[in-house]
Amino acid sequence: MFTLDVFEVPQGSGSGFVWDKKGNIVTNYHVIRGASDLRVTLADQTTYDAKVVGFDQDKDVAVLHIDAPKDKLRPIPIGVSADLLVGQKVFAIGNPFGLDHTLTTGVISGLRREINSAATGRPIQDVIQTDAAINPGNSGGPLLDSSGNLIGINTAIYSPSGASSGVGFSIPVDTVSGIVDQLVQFGKVTRPILGIKFAPDQSVEQLGVTGVLVLDAPPNGPAGKAGLLPTKRDSYGRLILGDIITSINGKKVSNGTDLYRILDQCKVGDKVIVEVLRGDQKEKIPVLLEPKPEES
Repeated sequence: MFTLDVFEVPQGSGSGFVWDKKGNIVTNYHVIRGASDLRVTLADQTTYDAKVVGFDQDKDVAVLHIDAPKDKLRPIPIGVSADLLVGQKVFAIGNPFGLDHTLTTGVISGLRREINSAATGRPIQDVIQTDAAINPGNSGGPLLDSSGNLIGINTAIYSPSGASSGVGFSIPVDTVSGIVDQLVQFGKVTRPILGIKFAPDQSVEQLGVTGVLVLDAPPNGPAGKAGLLPTKRDSYGRLILGDIITSINGKKVSNGTDLYRILDQCKVGDKVIVEVLRGDQKEKIPVLLEPKPEES
């Protein structure tokens, strides 16, 4: 376990855990966002300078690296989150309010919840809900099952007051381990994109249709190359609606969250069949998914 102190930033402390004997440390991206100086304190209070290996803003995961001797590093055994049950006992470790190595306990209150990433607002699926007390400063700490295996990263509390309200969320380990492996290997996660900007869900509902309304499909992006039509104005300034995406690969798309959920299961280079409502005609358009362009 460790504590992360980021100087001069009051909210700049969080939790994390040792991933492997190579010195890779896992935490939440929002814990380190904007930090210029990262320090990791291990259980025996030794402190190491850390550097960022990579991060995934969409799923709020970051990997840091410290040069610590192998005997100081005790990785947490990795569990499985697919077969968890509501009511199962869980333990959360972190340093709420700077009180390091605090253990709280509770049960799994709900599974397959969905929360939005603190960094990008993109939905994170299959999130574990627990009533183990998670407070500010616990972010990035591990959620363990009763055998001490890692089942999630504590990431958020739903709380009007900012203190624990008995509703905490953890990103499941099955999601985390795939991301960490990519970050350690390549320093980044490549996720496929359709290459569109779409309208907010409520404005599409007002039009009386269900689906995702394409506002923009840049010609050099996947959707633009495939011929999806963006929303534009005619010479009189009247709005001409673009394509409305109703399904991808036969899976129904009612809103932006559905779209992200389906894309999360695809890989870069996959060809997907996008079904759109164009005027009053239905069209099926094959689109080749591309990687998200490099963030500057």
